[in-house]
Amino acid sequence: MKANILKSVAVGLMVLSLWSCKKDEDRIISDATPAGTLSASATSVNLNIAGAANTAVTFTFPAATVTGYQIPVTSTLQFALKGANFVNAKETVLSTTTYSATVAELNKMLLSLGATIGAPAEMEVRLKSAPAANAATYSNVVTISGTPYLASAWVYAPGAYHGWSFDTVDSLVSLTGNGIYEAVINMPADKLMFKITPKKAWDVAYGDGGGDALSTTGGDINAGTPGLKKITVDLNKNTYKIEKADSWGLIGDATPGGWDNDTDLKFINDGKGLWKLTVNLKVGEIKFRLNDAWDTNLGGADGKLTNGGDNIKVATAGNYTITLDTVEKTYTIVKN
Repeated sequence: MKANILKSVAVGLMVLSLWSCKKDEDRIISDATPAGTLSASATSVNLNIAGAANTAVTFTFPAATVTGYQIPVTSTLQFALKGANFVNAKETVLSTTTYSATVAELNKMLLSLGATIGAPAEMEVRLKSAPAANAATYSNVVTISGTPYLASAWVYAPGAYHGWSFDTVDSLVSLTGNGIYEAVINMPADKLMFKITPKKAWDVAYGDGGGDALSTTGGDINAGTPGLKKITVDLNKNTYKIEKADSWGLIGDATPGGWDNDTDLKFINDGKGLWKLTVNLKVGEIKFRLNDAWDTNLGGADGKLTNGGDNIKVATAGNYTITLDTVEKTYTIVKN
């Protein structure tokens, strides 16, 4: 009996010893230094398109150190507009202890966070240090100020809809130069095929790579059905999307189609959201109509539009250039 008791005590001591070792091991694995001090080479930057390729700011910080068992530590820079408390922050994962951002990259970051073109903005930056299986720690916050600029960029969509000529090709625009481009293009029946080119040249041309992917070895992209299409191209992911787009037309007894048929306006892919039409008008009246229906019809005097507003008078016959701004609900009619 006494021997059995001694055996039980011995086994218990062994289990306790193993558990204690396990706890010591856990303490060694977890020992990583918190995020260090983040420094920036500048806190006020001059953002302009002429210097887009120049370095705007360089961030530096000390390397994280780990004692005991070596575990990976991920260092990430977080960017947010001042006062946002880093909610929905943009992140850049780092592989070294320095990170340099060009003027173009900093401008793009500010715009992606919601800063306004031409308005002074402040952006907060901090370092997030995340050891594996441990809670992240954060550095001090550095504030960078600058005024973002319009960094429009274009790609092109040569296709059957205009005879494949670069002289008349429609463009897709990226207002922030972030690699995502959009356009609204009319695709007539039997002329649905197109490609995407970074320049007005065929040396690089993106086609259909399957599954809405773009490929430089792919065939022509098919718009699917005729009509006005919103085309979105993401050259960061090499993908594209084609959606049905709203159309705006001119109707009235002063137009070629009278009150029965709309004369379509063309969307101008310059980022301003304007629709234009050059057309011969007779003396009479006109209105603007959405999607060939009367549910939304815009009219009014003095260049201002309201839904269901008065017919617009055309006092003199001739050739006119008409511009429609559907956001501001304004229009211009200029005799050529």
